[in-house]
Amino acid sequence: MPRKSRALRLASFLASTAAALSLSACISFGPEPPESLLTLTSEAVAPVGDGAAITSDNAIAIYEPFAPARLDVTRVPVQIDDSSIAYVPEAIWVEKPARLFRRVLAETIRAEGVRAVMDEDDTGLAATTILRGSLVDFGYDVPTGSVVVRYDAILTNGENTPRRRRFESIVPGVAPEANPVGVALNRAANDVARQVADWAR
Repeated sequence: MPRKSRALRLASFLASTAAALSLSACISFGPEPPESLLTLTSEAVAPVGDGAAITSDNAIAIYEPFAPARLDVTRVPVQIDDSSIAYVPEAIWVEKPARLFRRVLAETIRAEGVRAVMDEDDTGLAATTILRGSLVDFGYDVPTGSVVVRYDAILTNGENTPRRRRFESIVPGVAPEANPVGVALNRAANDVARQVADWAR
């Protein structure tokens, strides 16, 4: 093969390789994962060993709360004003907050030792007392610089008229950043869980 032809082929190969590398640098297969994920941890922990005996009087089933669209995601909403919502940058839940809150609520009630909490996999057991509700707010409020957790609960036991109550916890003075918002939301969620546990005795 003539030397000139080989040189042209080599130059063409190098040019196409450089173009491919340049293109691959521009292609993204998804957003960069966050450095860490947020979760909720119950401040109340049930003791090791046998818990309360399961009877029709003390068993309680706790349903995962309903969550509106803005909360039914793994992001932390920011209420900018009455009509505008954004999300806290880099603040990502490991699971949707309604599911995480349900676990905190269940563990808090279980830790009191008064009621036997039925988990979702307790399909063979029935509880006449049922706790269900809606997660109304679970995020950051810009005008007040606070995190807000609001939960509308409904308690039924099959005999009396269902009881309904709204629970709320506000933690002020929080910076609109992932870590402080996550810590404050965990604190507020536990506060609400304790309020509900006392009410549902």
